[in-house]
Amino acid sequence: MVSLTADMSPLHPDRNLALELVRATEAAAIRAVPFIGRGRKEDADGAAVDAMRAFFTTVNFDGTIVIGEGEKDEAPMLFNGEKVGNGRGPKCDVAVDPIDGTSLTAAGRNNALSVIAVSEHGTMLDASSVFYMDKLVTGPAGVGVVDIRLPIGENIRLLAKALGKPVDEIVVSVLHRPRHDRLIEEIREAGAGTRLMSDGDVAGGINAARHNARTDMCVGVGGSPEGIVTACAIKALGGHIQGRLWPRDDDEKQKGLDAGLKLDDHVYEADELVKGSNTIFVATGVTDGQLVAGVRREGGYVYTESVVLRGASGTLRRISSEHLTSKWL
Repeated sequence: MVSLTADMSPLHPDRNLALELVRATEAAAIRAVPFIGRGRKEDADGAAVDAMRAFFTTVNFDGTIVIGEGEKDEAPMLFNGEKVGNGRGPKCDVAVDPIDGTSLTAAGRNNALSVIAVSEHGTMLDASSVFYMDKLVTGPAGVGVVDIRLPIGENIRLLAKALGKPVDEIVVSVLHRPRHDRLIEEIREAGAGTRLMSDGDVAGGINAARHNARTDMCVGVGGSPEGIVTACAIKALGGHIQGRLWPRDDDEKQKGLDAGLKLDDHVYEADELVKGSNTIFVATGVTDGQLVAGVRREGGYVYTESVVLRGASGTLRRISSEHLTSKWL
């Protein structure tokens, strides 16, 4: 098997897969710029999908989309099962979200990202038949300490002890949804603070796992595709992630069982979500956020900020790029 993170010859830097993938997220983020704050989330998503798909054809890898824009009959491009890349290089599982936070983009709000996650072929869980997943994410201090099976108050107290700080300094990210009303109450009753997210739980999970971020934990029910994508990033950060699939009805539960997924409160550990540590996660900011800055236009230039996380080396790299506006918009 060809390693995703094998050392590349300095004479061929374009063969570094992680850096090649950044070009695709940058393209998707830039193409979404005309739709930021315009209330047209479908147009923003469509422009980002088109741009990401076009750049994929130039990337040196043999990728199969495990988590994409939907099934083939629902998504004309970047659909589940689609082959991407130029067919040369490592065989990979691929998860894409051209815009994680289309509603955020349409409203001009913070924390929208363009995201790609990659792992070795056959290692990424295909949870597409069950749309939602209950997740618990922390940084390295939570490994072997917190557990999604425990009450949230107990997890907060355990994490606070592991971090060596009082409970009232713990901040927990949660998607602001009616289904989380009781969870939010329990977090506050335990003495911790909340950071309520309107969308974008990929950024929420990653920020909870970063050592210098303003949140300590991310919990609650969000998209199962976002859970797999987040797991690829958490591998590089040395953090903790667990998930439980959350079918919306009996129909979806049966679809999940037919697909071979483990339900009935089965807890997916990090290595069940994505096997091994050979993962790559790249994200470019569409709008400003805690993880990365959004796309900025100034004079004849467009500025982007991206992050690259590689599981094998445990590194997070930031990439700031300047692009000639005339080439893009």
